[in-house]
Amino acid sequence: MNTIRLNITLPEELARQLDNLAGPKKKSHFIAETLKQRIEKIQNGELRVLLEEGYKSAKQESLDIVREFECVDLEPSYP
Repeated sequence: MNTIRLNITLPEELARQLDNLAGPKKKSHFIAETLKQRIEKIQNGELRVLLEEGYKSAKQESLDIVREFECVDLEPSYP
């Protein structure tokens, strides 16, 4: 995996917590993994919203089709 160097600024307390959790030599890996998880969570949330919108749209379309053929469905069937 190719990497690039970033210069970021963090609140002092957050930087201390990062040091405590990740250790001084593993901060980059910790930050990369955390960002990856956060990005996936955001993308999954956006996908969920799109799917919900699609289901709502399909629901209305299905109801319209049912209404359109309702009179045919209610006709008695003959052998």
